[in-house]
Amino acid sequence: MRRLRQRPLIAALAATLAATPAAAETLYIQAGRLIDGVSDDVRKGQCITIEGERIKAVAPCGAPPAGATRLDWSGFTVLPGMIDLHTHLADLGQSADLAAPIKASPAETALVGARNARVTLDAGFTSVRDVGTYRGLTDVTLRNAIERGDVPGPRMWVAGAYITIPKGGGELNGVVPNEELPADMRLGVAATPEEAAAKTTFLLDSGADFIKTIATGAVLAIGTEPGAVELSEDYLRAVVKVAHAGGKRVTAHAHGAEGIKIAINAGVDSIEHASLADEEALQLAKARGTWLAMDIYNGTYIDDVGTKEGWPEEYLRKNRETTDAQRAAFRRAVEIGVNIGYATDAGVYPHGLNARQFRNMVKYGMTPMQAIQSATGRAAVEMGRDDIGAIVPGRFADIVAVKADPLADITVLEKIDHVMKGGVIVR
Repeated sequence: MRRLRQRPLIAALAATLAATPAAAETLYIQAGRLIDGVSDDVRKGQCITIEGERIKAVAPCGAPPAGATRLDWSGFTVLPGMIDLHTHLADLGQSADLAAPIKASPAETALVGARNARVTLDAGFTSVRDVGTYRGLTDVTLRNAIERGDVPGPRMWVAGAYITIPKGGGELNGVVPNEELPADMRLGVAATPEEAAAKTTFLLDSGADFIKTIATGAVLAIGTEPGAVELSEDYLRAVVKVAHAGGKRVTAHAHGAEGIKIAINAGVDSIEHASLADEEALQLAKARGTWLAMDIYNGTYIDDVGTKEGWPEEYLRKNRETTDAQRAAFRRAVEIGVNIGYATDAGVYPHGLNARQFRNMVKYGMTPMQAIQSATGRAAVEMGRDDIGAIVPGRFADIVAVKADPLADITVLEKIDHVMKGGVIVR
């Protein structure tokens, strides 16, 4: 009887092994114009050899490797898959309904996240840094599902939850008393440096790839002001110490100039928003090598759509007070050479429209090549990654293609013609 029971298992295993390819598939892409994400050159006549998930070679076109599948993209500009450093995939998205996040279960939130992930990938963003969700650790679940191949989506690096003070900019304020919120919506709430260190350990142990702190008040949080400092330097240092000891990075949501300076002095690796950064804050960021992730498109969306849909007047007022200031700070940051990565806050506005920010980055001081690099090679540097963001040997074959020339018109990146992730054509 024991032998008979084993036979179906042995047969299934044999069939699985027989179906496993003996060698990774080789692709050979003929590019019309190649922007590699790290150099300022635009090269013609280049071909990209891909084996399995990775780029093997980039060289002048010749005879394809034996057995390779040839892709003729000679009529396209070929670029690395893009990276958005500030997204909220595992969330419902912004609306006039303050209670929306609590009305949706963790399972529903994850399913909405799967939809968001698909449209983000289709838009040519093959990697994202997902910087927090109200339903804590839902982003970890979504990331893992994508990695297993259960759902299509970009590569995700996730924060797990917001490290925030009680009733701070990372809390769901104004719905029910905060103490009555579900436990998974307060996983990162910490009142003291000691509690913050413990929460940091918990999030990292639970699968977070980096830590997101809320150092100042927020535009889209009831009862907080963007310029108000919420986390002390001691509090932030406690978080940074734990995260850096584990080889993980820390980013700080910080609109106000004082909060930005406190966060930089505490050792955070990057600043989100930086809306009210003054000259001292920008010079400090430059001196310390701190990255800025400045979402300089979505202020327009909040003002237009938020007004039409009846978002809270508090949100609209704070957005008006920060939008133009943030764009002026961005221009100055570009002028003096501060590190800037591509970050949109997608989720505040619809996922899949991530590339709309490129036009503003060019309008407010970047060259088209600088804007592209901020979303490719430079974004990879900000994340500490050497496996994404560039079309060079050894990196993942995350590649996009557009018919027009984005250096002549950056808005062509808003409609990508071809997307490849890990050597697999998405569309």
